[in-house]
Amino acid sequence: MQSKLTIGKVAKAASVNIETIRFYQRKGLIAEPAKALGGFRYYSEKCIEEIHFIKRAQAIGFTLEDIKELLAMEACDACQQTHDASLIKLNMVNARIAELERIRETLRELIGKCEKENYETACPIIDSLHKH
Repeated sequence: MQSKLTIGKVAKAASVNIETIRFYQRKGLIAEPAKALGGFRYYSEKCIEEIHFIKRAQAIGFTLEDIKELLAMEACDACQQTHDASLIKLNMVNARIAELERIRETLRELIGKCEKENYETACPIIDSLHKH
């Protein structure tokens, strides 16, 4: 691949759209290169790697703000801080999973009440929501 890439070529190579790159630049996640003499901004292949890093971090639950902090930690070789940030994220994911499991069980119970042939209210689900 070329070392000088236009924003369109970077977007295509990173499987994102141009506006995503501009958004990441506004958020301070990737640098915006200076304009060359022809008026174009040329990006390096490193920019594609940075976008892939951002997308992979998002895929495992990190927010853009989290990712900005991770990138800053990368620059100062802060493995312990990265570990701690990942542990916090894991605890948040585990708490969310527990909450989703509780919601699933509640919905199963409500659906079970509704599927019974003889119930006393017009709709056991609506009745349960009124009571809680």
